[in-house]
Amino acid sequence: MIRVRSMYFSGTKTTRKVVERIADRLYEDLKDSGLAEVTRAGSIDFTPPGAREVPYAFDAEDVVVFGTPVIAGRVPNVLLSFLDTLEGGGAKAIPVVLYGNRDFDDALIELRDILTGKGFKPFAAGAFIGEHSFSRTLAAGRPDEQDLEVADALAKAAAGKLLQETREGAAALDVPVAVDGQTPYRPYYKPRDRQGNHINILKVKPKLDADKCDGCGICVRECPMGSISDAAPGIVSGICIKCCACEKLCPQGAIYFDDPGYLYHKEELELGFADRKEPKIYT
Repeated sequence: MIRVRSMYFSGTKTTRKVVERIADRLYEDLKDSGLAEVTRAGSIDFTPPGAREVPYAFDAEDVVVFGTPVIAGRVPNVLLSFLDTLEGGGAKAIPVVLYGNRDFDDALIELRDILTGKGFKPFAAGAFIGEHSFSRTLAAGRPDEQDLEVADALAKAAAGKLLQETREGAAALDVPVAVDGQTPYRPYYKPRDRQGNHINILKVKPKLDADKCDGCGICVRECPMGSISDAAPGIVSGICIKCCACEKLCPQGAIYFDDPGYLYHKEELELGFADRKEPKIYT
């Protein structure tokens, strides 16, 4: 018995798009083989704050396509305490990271190691590109169909490995998949100006154009940190990880950034990393 699950954190829905595509295609490939009894279990979206207050436990029948975005070249540090609560129970896993066309640095190897440490068996993996959270031009529209075809290839290769294990009746997937990255992990990426000085945007938050806001509440529902309240839509009062879900999903364009350091960094990213990066898969 194989249960295919997808599990992800995805502020602007790009990580979700890739992870769901891999899980759906993996399910189809396994089902079409006829060699295994397979089900497509429900997706686990741990983007909302409340979803990270629930325990999640898996077992050896689960195959979890597990995705997070890359922030500063690493797994988002705001997720580490939640990830530490997971119980893998021998489930197989496909770690997936999504980055904004700069680099994924050590995020994928870090996610693989986290899952391994929590009792999962990562046997395939992928690093994909999505529209950068800060920008509407850097990797605009990605993941696109070309990216999703690579996601299909990852699913096909993963299905092949699972079916091989099923046929041979051996624990062929116990060794964690080899991926790019370094250990010890490198420090979080820091934006710098052209003189090499660090630009600190950690405390930067978006602002609200109250004249445009119609109080729809989308930003309240979509903020993964729960930092926007019903009482003050558009106002980020708590932690901001700059996923930009509030800005990008606001139908009125009422939320914006005007911090000079943030805007400088955004422009440097757009200028310096405009060339198309391609996904990498590991099987």
